[in-house]
Amino acid sequence: MSTVDTLAIEHVGYDHPDARELIAEVQAEYVQRYGGEDDSPVDPAEFADPQGVFAVAYRDGIPVAMGGWRRHGDEHPETAWAAPCVEVKRMYVRGTARGHGFARTLLTHLETTARERGARWLLLETGSKQPEAIALYRSSGYRDVPPFGFYAATELSIHLGKQLT
Repeated sequence: MSTVDTLAIEHVGYDHPDARELIAEVQAEYVQRYGGEDDSPVDPAEFADPQGVFAVAYRDGIPVAMGGWRRHGDEHPETAWAAPCVEVKRMYVRGTARGHGFARTLLTHLETTARERGARWLLLETGSKQPEAIALYRSSGYRDVPPFGFYAATELSIHLGKQLT
């Protein structure tokens, strides 16, 4: 666990009750913004250390944010240029906790843990209807990368990456 300001970040399983609660919230937000949930395949085992990390951030003991990363390997030849790389999934901050820098703190934590575990690049997909996320990523040094993953051919998808080494 690490604590930054008033935020405590804990590594939990993707299926941890607090993670499930926040995942349900972000899925509801996707429904509002896109008309449907994110149905990209996610296996909770992909976020188990050392192949991945899933973190929940707590403020005063209440879960307020989450995010994780999972490795991309041979099953993703479209990201071979970035190997070894990891993909960020499920970055989310509850509406009531936004505006305090928690997303940036959590993203930095994910970058650090990925770098410590040998990742050279951190990749992610986000959507054009999430301007707050796009602004966060771009201001954190992420740039456009070739499309990859489940939403590679989706018009609303934006693919970003950051070299960690």
